Amino acid sequence: MVSAVTTSGTDISARDLDIGYDGNTVVAGINFELTEGRAIALIGTNGSGKSTLLKTIVGLLPPIDGQIKIFGEAPGAKPKRIAYLGQFHASGFVLPLRAIDVVRMGRFPGKGLMGRMTSEDNDIVQSAMTAMGVEKLADFPLRAMSGGQQQRVYLAQVLAHRADLLVLDEPTAGLDVGGRERYLQAIKDELCRGASIVVATHDVQDEASLCHQVMLLAHRVVALGPPDQVLTPQTLLETFGIVIGGDQKRFTVLECVHPHDGHRHD
Repeated sequence: MVSAVTTSGTDISARDLDIGYDGNTVVAGINFELTEGRAIALIGTNGSGKSTLLKTIVGLLPPIDGQIKIFGEAPGAKPKRIAYLGQFHASGFVLPLRAIDVVRMGRFPGKGLMGRMTSEDNDIVQSAMTAMGVEKLADFPLRAMSGGQQQRVYLAQVLAHRADLLVLDEPTAGLDVGGRERYLQAIKDELCRGASIVVATHDVQDEASLCHQVMLLAHRVVALGPPDQVLTPQTLLETFGIVIGGDQKRFTVLECVHPHDGHRHD
């Protein structure tokens, strides 16, 4: 077992990490660090290990080998500091809740299910719903919404958490153009707030361009680094097996001129 040394300000540190299910390795030898206010995009084919890595980060899956530290501790040790958005698959069952009830759940990690919502909590919930354009759907039942509207509500829940680390699995799935633009702006705002972000995505242009690093996965780490260096025709060919066009000049990583301070927890 390899020992990982987590430096100050490092939110995620992975060293020789092997991930998988039931003892079966999906991706081996993952090494990366993510620091405060930075984002990394995981890009790869279906089944390439993106979701497996996200679940390992949040503690839903144990690592096969190697070591990973989240805020200097084992995954799952600090749930209050992490907001996780998994993939949602249509099953015919939707929670019998209103949109605002779902978004309010984003405040629960800091106060528990029985904790009282303060005026500050309500303001944060309203701000999150407005950011994703679902404030007018506050009293609508989730079951009456389209898949895209539901995804916006769940994204608003993530924003309402005000977490230090956002872990997002294909967050733009089902979103229309307006929803995507609102999401991208929200991600910019979260980074400028000082949050760190790990996102699994198929978007090699707009979403990846906001990230400071890109990890290409194909049951192995094909490449890791800045988007303008990693998202090349050759590496995309190695990852997807086909030539993918794109304008590399579009890859301009977001830099915050005046990031906010004091949001992070102990």
